[in-house]
Amino acid sequence: MTFIDHLDHLVLTCVDLAATKRFYVEVLQMQVETFGEGRTALKFGNQKINIHVRGGEFEPKAHLPVPGSLDLCFIAAVPLDDVISHLKRCNWPILEGPVERTGAVQKIRSVYVRDPDLNLIEISEPI
Repeated sequence: MTFIDHLDHLVLTCVDLAATKRFYVEVLQMQVETFGEGRTALKFGNQKINIHVRGGEFEPKAHLPVPGSLDLCFIAAVPLDDVISHLKRCNWPILEGPVERTGAVQKIRSVYVRDPDLNLIEISEPI
């Protein structure tokens, strides 16, 4: 038995806060939240991504906070074909997919994109 239940948040280090917010809000349709002393987070479901800008990270921080080092997989709330259509409307390039992958609890169908810092973003639906 494990004592970990779920992920609450993770921290993404970016170079350009405005470009990062634009991608995650317009392309991935997350909500921006300001908290603490002007900190920024991106909310989706019951989770969030806290944003650090390179050189202005909040303490404590990762040992080597580097933009572009994340590889994240999100499960879509809508069919993947709707996600693909939305990405095309946003003129956001799909690197790969749709392809079948193995998710945490079942097989998934995924597409891959990159955010402005070149983090690899996988968007999936259960199959």
